[in-house]
Amino acid sequence: LFSVVRESTIHSEARIGPFSHIRSGTLLREKVKVGAFCEVKKSTVDTGSKIPHLSYVGDTEMGKNVNIGAGTITCNYDGVNKHKTVIEDDAFIGSNTMLIAPVRVGKNATTAAGSVITKDVPDHALAIERTEQKIIEDWAKRKKQKE
Repeated sequence: LFSVVRESTIHSEARIGPFSHIRSGTLLREKVKVGAFCEVKKSTVDTGSKIPHLSYVGDTEMGKNVNIGAGTITCNYDGVNKHKTVIEDDAFIGSNTMLIAPVRVGKNATTAAGSVITKDVPDHALAIERTEQKIIEDWAKRKKQKE
């Protein structure tokens, strides 16, 4: 079980789990946890923050005591330019959240699991982005008939 760390600074008591990739330009401060199967690129992760597993964090400035839910992605590239994501102290990012940069998540703010965040989230706020679930009856049958 191994991870790769390239041209980055890892402070004391920071932990990196198996199969993670810490890419150039990353700073992991004290007591940061990067769990299994994560990628962190050109980002600062401040003291006590956690990226437990299965997440991509790129071009991000992360405050203290932030929790990143499993499957979270900072979408930093728009096809032309790279943009920055800012996640402030004590924020909680729900599992499978996509943060579409440039975007800021405020202090002590929360994003609901499965949200696609395209607008700044104010301090202490909850951001939920969901469309209504749509059920298409007999879809598989109709699809098969077309083939």
